[in-house]
Amino acid sequence: MAGVVVCHGSAVIRERLVVTSIGVPALTPVRAAASVDELITLARRVPPTVVLLDAHLPAPGATEAIRRLRAVSPSAAVVLLANPDDSVALDRALQLGARGFLAPDVGRAELSAVAAHVLASAVLPVQGPRATVEVPTPMGGSGLDGTRPASGTVDGHDGAPASSEPGPAPLTKREVEVLVGMSNGRSNAQIGAELFLSEDTVKTHARRLFRKLGAKDRAQAVAIGLRRGLIR
Repeated sequence: MAGVVVCHGSAVIRERLVVTSIGVPALTPVRAAASVDELITLARRVPPTVVLLDAHLPAPGATEAIRRLRAVSPSAAVVLLANPDDSVALDRALQLGARGFLAPDVGRAELSAVAAHVLASAVLPVQGPRATVEVPTPMGGSGLDGTRPASGTVDGHDGAPASSEPGPAPLTKREVEVLVGMSNGRSNAQIGAELFLSEDTVKTHARRLFRKLGAKDRAQAVAIGLRRGLIR
């Protein structure tokens, strides 16, 4: 398994994502594909660890791309590139095993957080299907959820011994929604607009969730949230 394949129908977006991915050591080497056929050809040559996949890839489309990819590289983690309102495309792809989604303009910090999560979870012993979270989503069709791992888990690692120390304070529903927005690469202002909150209120929720998660910034919060199952 090696690196990431960026598969996007837009040459401009594809090139930007390639440049962003090159700055994330865990995602090297970086390869690019403009179509489903190119993606499958690359995956056959060297199976990728991560595939950043355009949710609106030209026909036969992202859903068929995931089906074909599963046949040649079943371990590849697929992360869709889409906006939260792309509910139809996202729902169909998530049902086929996509891990979640990022905005096409994702920054390097957020991409690093996602890469850290995907690579960490790839080496964990997993019981049953690879999809670790299959529950209703807090935002329409996002495929990201607000559940926490079952008691007796640490950072989403099954089988870890239970600690006698009190667990971390659970996030409120609103804090999870803000964390989801962060995982989608949204700014505080954009999160506020989506949740009908002021930017200052979003910042307050962000500070609280940082404290609860023990995170120093957005990227670390996303990484911790992904590991603990707070978001997919």
